[in-house]
Amino acid sequence: MTSAALREQFPILERVAYLNAGTDGPVPRAAQEAAARELASEVAEGRGRAHFERRFELQDELRAGYAELLGATVDDIALTTSTSEGLGKVLAGMDIGPGDEIVTSDEEHPGLIGPLIAARERGAEIRAVPFAQLAEAVRPRTTVVACSHVNWRTGQIAPAALAEVGVPVILDGAQGAGAVPVDVVKLGCAAYAAAGQKWLCGADGTGLLYLASAFRDRVRAIAPSYLSFEDASLGFESSLKPDARRHDTPSLARASLAFSAASLAVLREADLAAVLARGPALAATFAERLAAHGRTLAPRDHTTLVAFEDDDPEATRDRLSDAGVLVRNLPGTPLVRASVGAWSSEDDLERLLAVL
Repeated sequence: MTSAALREQFPILERVAYLNAGTDGPVPRAAQEAAARELASEVAEGRGRAHFERRFELQDELRAGYAELLGATVDDIALTTSTSEGLGKVLAGMDIGPGDEIVTSDEEHPGLIGPLIAARERGAEIRAVPFAQLAEAVRPRTTVVACSHVNWRTGQIAPAALAEVGVPVILDGAQGAGAVPVDVVKLGCAAYAAAGQKWLCGADGTGLLYLASAFRDRVRAIAPSYLSFEDASLGFESSLKPDARRHDTPSLARASLAFSAASLAVLREADLAAVLARGPALAATFAERLAAHGRTLAPRDHTTLVAFEDDDPEATRDRLSDAGVLVRNLPGTPLVRASVGAWSSEDDLERLLAVL
């Protein structure tokens, strides 16, 4: 599938320069149609045994797609509602408390800061260091590193040396999965949490959690549900599933599962490798052009995020939105962030530059 053909899958791109996938990706037509079919079936057929069998079928399909995306096996993947849920489940499930030290960066997203605060309230020490210094900050008393794979503000990539630090590394992959190539084995991470609705263009309220097989036993299931059990009919004798599925979120809507699976199928049909190469390459072009127009850019790597300084980020965001260019400002910073996907075009850049 050509880049032009990929753009045609997203109706909103006919009228909007959509540069906000770092928050929520554009919705492909196929996702709308898939969700509508499932809802229509629920209306017509009710929600009996066939309904739940269909939900489980869609869960298996989505889990397999996520596993392929990360270079993992299906046993490694739990289905969640968000990046934040996955991060929270890991940090809480490790029973971190007094005597434990978590190394993180001073530029993390609230979705990770929340679980870190909870760990601090249980007695753990949180040590925040500059993003580029994460690997060298690990010391003998460090229990775990928890940080972004791709910095949500700048587009910088976490130090590759984290793969060798000797303690578990938990990665916030909200700006990684679907945006840049991800190989969890090469990353050497113990856990990788990501969102379904951002770069994978799936439904709000979907996400994924990877747990390395050697790390699983260190993460207690903090709120097991019906889906966590091998055989829930055994009551108090029931045992939890032996793999990452014990951490599945209790319930995902059938329409949401179909929505996310269809969106992922669109990206796979376009060739995931090509999608993951085109987005960062086009973002690099955006960055070069913005710099040439006198904009000061946040330091970045070869990713899909391009953040630039602005005297009034909120007003500029709104001015761009009024002109059909969708970006976001980053609260607490002087930055406006453009999220550039494989579905973007150089015409989108021209529209942005014209308004600026």
